[in-house]
Amino acid sequence: MTEAASEMSDRQKDTSGVTRLRLFSLFGFEVRLDLSWLLLALLISWSLGAGLFPEKYPGMPGAVYAWMGIAVAIGIFFSIVFHEFAHSLVARHFGMQMRGITLFLFGGVAEMDAEPPNPRSEWLMAIAGPISSFLLAFAFWLLGLSGRAGQWPASIVGVAETMAFINVTVAVFNLVPAFPLDGGRILRAILWQRSADIRAATQTASRMGRGFGIALMVMGVLMLLTGNLIGGMWWFLIGTFLQGAAASSYRQLVINEVIRDRPVSEFMRRDPVTVSPSVSIGDWLDNYVYQQYFKMYPVVENGTLLGCIGTDAIKVVPREQRGDRTVREFLEPCSPENTVAAHTSTARLLRDMVRPGTSTRYMVVEDGRLVGMISLKDLLDLVSLKLEIESR
Repeated sequence: MTEAASEMSDRQKDTSGVTRLRLFSLFGFEVRLDLSWLLLALLISWSLGAGLFPEKYPGMPGAVYAWMGIAVAIGIFFSIVFHEFAHSLVARHFGMQMRGITLFLFGGVAEMDAEPPNPRSEWLMAIAGPISSFLLAFAFWLLGLSGRAGQWPASIVGVAETMAFINVTVAVFNLVPAFPLDGGRILRAILWQRSADIRAATQTASRMGRGFGIALMVMGVLMLLTGNLIGGMWWFLIGTFLQGAAASSYRQLVINEVIRDRPVSEFMRRDPVTVSPSVSIGDWLDNYVYQQYFKMYPVVENGTLLGCIGTDAIKVVPREQRGDRTVREFLEPCSPENTVAAHTSTARLLRDMVRPGTSTRYMVVEDGRLVGMISLKDLLDLVSLKLEIESR
């Protein structure tokens, strides 16, 4: 439903990579399925098969209604992928790098590595999604119309008509001028074109998104109070997601502005805490980990960087052996997975940090020497401070 879920929420949602399944690649775009989408599919299948279809198309066996619900869930999967592919193809045309398409509880997200280069590309990319949904709705409407004329089984006609309605609903909902919905991106493109200031445009569109999200949450609460449990819960969850996504999208833009074209050396912590390879695991835990609260430490001997040690590496060590085992036994050699050059682009490093299964803390090296440490938390703290100061 929207392509603007931020990389920060992406990290929170899937830090280990185990909740995502890679489904297939098409036109060079990788399509993944977050396991939360299965909850959406089950909810759709159940609500349609047990509620809407028996009421609208009476007289059929219960198994038929169940299969109709499953067919619509599959159709929605196809429709979301089609919608997000429309965004992705337009983005590729304008040179924007796409990391893939992921389906999750609230629809789909086409994941971009950077903001659009200009208002025109933003507008065209945003409008492509609703147009694709309207086209699908028209195709399903024609299918249902043909089915009625040809006296097809009511189950087929019902699925086609339901898919037409759902795609119209998705298109109209996405046209609401609330960032990060497609309508909010269209609004941002218009404001960006007028002011030539993407940050101000994003801030305004993001405020609209947060307001719309809060309105949906209020509507959900009212529906819950009137006894509509499923509808109320659903609208409240969607509102919560939109409100959070709108705020995180603006934060992501500020992050990109802060780190744009700047090397890692400008954001690293200098004079990092290091540990000798001869230190026992027990002493390392007591005097380093439990005092400094870091999970990974550089291992240095006579000024030479040997590698690093992390808390995950020593979980297999029994407590009674920690005094006898040393850091040297568990150190991890230097590699691209735990070190970064001082001149590396911070924006590129950030993209690596937020990818599932990757490190969020790196040793910074220059000419083979340890010169600092940089972490995702430090970068986020810097941006939070900047936002706090500027908001005043």
